[in-house]
Amino acid sequence: MPPSPMADPTSVVRFAVLGDSLSEGVGDRVDGAWRGWAALLAEGIGGPAQRVEFRNLAVSGAQSQEVAERQAPEAVAFRPDLASVVVGVNDTLRHTFDIARLARRLDRVCADLTASGAVLLTACLPDPGRMLGLPAPLARPLARRQKAVNALVHAVSDRYDAVHLHLADPRWTDDRSLWSADRLHPGERGHRAIAARFHVLLAARGLAHGRPPSPEPEQPPPTRAEAVLWLATAGTGWVARRCHDLLPQLVRLAGSELRHWAGGTAARLDRRAEHALSAALTAVSLDVPVATMGE
Repeated sequence: MPPSPMADPTSVVRFAVLGDSLSEGVGDRVDGAWRGWAALLAEGIGGPAQRVEFRNLAVSGAQSQEVAERQAPEAVAFRPDLASVVVGVNDTLRHTFDIARLARRLDRVCADLTASGAVLLTACLPDPGRMLGLPAPLARPLARRQKAVNALVHAVSDRYDAVHLHLADPRWTDDRSLWSADRLHPGERGHRAIAARFHVLLAARGLAHGRPPSPEPEQPPPTRAEAVLWLATAGTGWVARRCHDLLPQLVRLAGSELRHWAGGTAARLDRRAEHALSAALTAVSLDVPVATMGE
């Protein structure tokens, strides 16, 4: 196998970014546009004589289908040395959620990118219900889905030797200074933290040769009034766009949750999710202990 271009101090390093709003940079606005962790990380990948070509293909609201069918082919054609693939939260927020389909799509995307010569970057994420502080009957179904997605991401990351970041860690989710007003996307400080943590992992593999991103924000944090204004305008729009699709099913899921809780059979829902995850992993020849569902 030829040496990686990233080992050549005069090479061009290509970095492709696939995913949704987290990777697009939502929450870190600079000069009227989203910047985000990936752009911050790109600045610290190359050495003094290296040039980094950065292509962010991530789109707010993207699900695994869009990543697999639209973003991945463009990324493969770019022939990146590094490619981040962070996706799945939007799948959990849809009535069409299917862990088996997600497993097939994610495995195929990672296989194609690895075959093209890319080192993968992946991350598991906190469940949106917890971040939004939803009532337990609404939050538990989303948490169950996100735990399954994270278990899948762990398995795929191991298969393709990805540089993996564990963003479901409570030390990350409980630090409110890292999050924007919507409680779902990092603010500038959070995006900088993600970039810095990825930089440490890449540097340990000899894949980052520049200075790590500064953890200190350049922009002042939003005031309380600005946060309230965002929630009343853009935040309301975000909820409205998803309610027509997610809310009816979420209400049904919450009803099922309450019935099982009242009947003392809530554990059945966990076992059902574990069996679905196991079947999805088996279908793509992956093997992860069911205990990973607790991570």
